[in-house]
Amino acid sequence: MSGSLCWLRAASLLRSAPLRWGARRLGQAAAGGGDGSSPAGGGEGGRGSRESVERLVRAHPVVVFMKGSPAQPLCGFSNAVVQILRLHGVQDYQAYDVLQDPDLRQGIKNYSNWPTIPQVYLNGEFVGGCDILLQMHQNGDLVEELKKLGIRSALSDAEKDQDKK
Repeated sequence: MSGSLCWLRAASLLRSAPLRWGARRLGQAAAGGGDGSSPAGGGEGGRGSRESVERLVRAHPVVVFMKGSPAQPLCGFSNAVVQILRLHGVQDYQAYDVLQDPDLRQGIKNYSNWPTIPQVYLNGEFVGGCDILLQMHQNGDLVEELKKLGIRSALSDAEKDQDKK
């Protein structure tokens, strides 16, 4: 998919997602290690090997393989994932820029048996890409999955505040 089509499709997906009461679009939130510069830990076959990818996926409760960084996503779908995480107040996650490492880009696709980027992992388990994360956001499943990780969604706090009014 060309770059402009990628941005347009992702923007339309995100626009169609209803914001819940009290939710706001955050301008800037730094993700821990979001520049993709964390060491991969060497290993056989380099950064794209199954063992290396396994270590990356399991190294943090929330891991995103994306195009660009959370501060500067280079694809509309990657941007949508970053925005959804921001809406939920998730700032502590590990992001890897697959454009910086072709071996990692192919390795994560092989590992998940999923052909597209971005890819989101929660507690070492593959969740899906932008479309799945958006669906989970819309139906409330993401709040529950984050709760299982000990992460309190900002949207659940916003809903409680709205219920008090």
